[in-house]
Amino acid sequence: MHESLLARIAGPRDLRGLPFPDLNRLAAEIRGLIVSTVSKNGGHLASNLGVVELTLAIHRVFESPEDKIVWDVGHQCYTHKLLTGRYKEFGSLRKIDGLAGFPKRSESIHDVFDTGHASTAISAALGLLAGERLSGRPNRVAAVIGDGALTGGMAYEALSHAGQLGLPLIVILNDNKMSIGPNVGGISKYLSRLSMKARYQSFRRTFDGLVKRIPLIGPGVFDIVVRLKRAVKAVFYTDNFFVDLGFEYVGPIDGHNLGLLEEVFQDVRRLDRPVVVHVITRKGKGCDFAEEDPSSYHGVSGNLEEAQDSKKLKLAKTSAGLGAAPVSGRPTFTDAFGKALLEAGARDPRIMAVTAAMEKGTGLSPFKQAYPKRFFDVGIAEEHAVTFAAGLAAQGLRPVAAIYSTFIQRAVDQVIHDTALQRLPVVFALDRAGFVSDDGETHQGLFDIGLFRPIPNMTILAPASGGELRRMLDWALTEPRPTMIRYPKGLCPPEIGGFSQPLVPGRGVFVREWESNLCLAFTGSLYPEVWAGADRLLEANIPADLYNLRFLKPVDEQYLAEILNRYDLVVFIEEGMLEGGFGEYAAELGARKRCTAQVYALGVSGDYLAQGKREELLRANGLDGEGIARSIRRMYAENRILAYPARHRPPAG
Repeated sequence: MHESLLARIAGPRDLRGLPFPDLNRLAAEIRGLIVSTVSKNGGHLASNLGVVELTLAIHRVFESPEDKIVWDVGHQCYTHKLLTGRYKEFGSLRKIDGLAGFPKRSESIHDVFDTGHASTAISAALGLLAGERLSGRPNRVAAVIGDGALTGGMAYEALSHAGQLGLPLIVILNDNKMSIGPNVGGISKYLSRLSMKARYQSFRRTFDGLVKRIPLIGPGVFDIVVRLKRAVKAVFYTDNFFVDLGFEYVGPIDGHNLGLLEEVFQDVRRLDRPVVVHVITRKGKGCDFAEEDPSSYHGVSGNLEEAQDSKKLKLAKTSAGLGAAPVSGRPTFTDAFGKALLEAGARDPRIMAVTAAMEKGTGLSPFKQAYPKRFFDVGIAEEHAVTFAAGLAAQGLRPVAAIYSTFIQRAVDQVIHDTALQRLPVVFALDRAGFVSDDGETHQGLFDIGLFRPIPNMTILAPASGGELRRMLDWALTEPRPTMIRYPKGLCPPEIGGFSQPLVPGRGVFVREWESNLCLAFTGSLYPEVWAGADRLLEANIPADLYNLRFLKPVDEQYLAEILNRYDLVVFIEEGMLEGGFGEYAAELGARKRCTAQVYALGVSGDYLAQGKREELLRANGLDGEGIARSIRRMYAENRILAYPARHRPPAG
């Protein structure tokens, strides 16, 4: 049995000393470890399998950390982590207190820039390179960006600036025709056209090799050839977008041919001007199931099981989006949204669905299948998605833009300037609001309340169940102004009577009343945790009324003030940041209205949160049932509030 090659790689220098014939065996080891780890921990599978040879070539040619590699999005960095001293820790990938699933500067000197959202790498790499040159250092900087991320406008802003500066930035374009789903838009078609027109690069590499081997005069002739390159390019490439921006263009080349990759990277490392290296890879490379269905195997939550022939693996599908029903039989909030939108679309032909490359993740696949002409995937371009939806609304249509909470952050100006300012009735379905399992700081949906509550003309709703989500969506589709509906990545709790009560703008609904002196007011996603906390408090002889806020904006302030005057203590519990959150607003309202209740808020404060399961993150922040009960017991102890006056004893039973 062969000794593990991967175990001998403590850093990129060890990789550079490895004999070339061993590299294919090393690539196979890496793929095997990635598959087995993702099988246990979940993670991004197909994207990482597709860049194994590319990453090996990068680290054999470039001298990290002196040379700097920036991974766009970063979900393809597993091989990079394995080659930069994190092999022994790799089993902790995406676990709480373990390795992050994305690059993190705090984790390794080889992670030079934190990433997690798409289309940022070229900007970051250009800034790093400018800093290197201003400091007098000759180190190289490369940005590895996928063709999917090139649908994001920020990438083009950076390309334009890089061409203007003329610094020797290396942009490695990993072209696999995929982001999460198949890529859309003109740039994808353009890259496909370049992929079919490889005549120039084939000619160049063959001819250059022949010229260099001419005895005595070869180097001189080669210098002349270099000066003639642009003329040759003009024959074969009259419309190369990257060349027009001021880049040298190399490619397309086979992204799984290690020898060719190394040769190309050695060449471009010596260039003194910006260059795009166009690499063709296959997402899911090396695993049949992932190659055949890369969309489903982009991000998985584990449960990869050995198939009967022991050579193949299959996925117990729990990937993001609509799929098989959860084991519990209960739908997720994403499922509930997708079904509700499909039903609404059947009733009203004006309803349109807009997504930014997250068709499956946001539950829009059934709508797309039923109404393909009313479905728009704009690519990884949230800013455009918002303003495009606003344009639809200005034409009298009813667009629903389904965007993860963490990604709507990228379009704050468009929400304000292009939507709310004009009172355009766009419905924003904010999936993954609150804590998000595994993916870490960059994917937490904790900022939307604080970001969007101050915006005039905006309505923000927080459903506690699938039924409430459906009623809120139906209501929002009749409103003349923009509405946000924020909901978690999780299972819908069982429906109870309080959830079926009609929506009253600005007001919530009581889901449990004991006539006590304590009220727990919560954002919908925390309903199960608040209910569990209330049960624990009851065991301590502290009954609590439960108030589902529903509306985070607008708020019927007179009604909320009446609630604040009805209780001795009101605790607002939200799955979001305390600073700028609903609880902070409610405390200000109580002071302004001179309400009698003491007002406290429970939520998230402090630094950004690392990865972990949602339930682990809730517990770590005191927002699970026990944490909520513990905080309230402490409030009672510190403030000497009676658990319940006799007049407020809960009814029997």
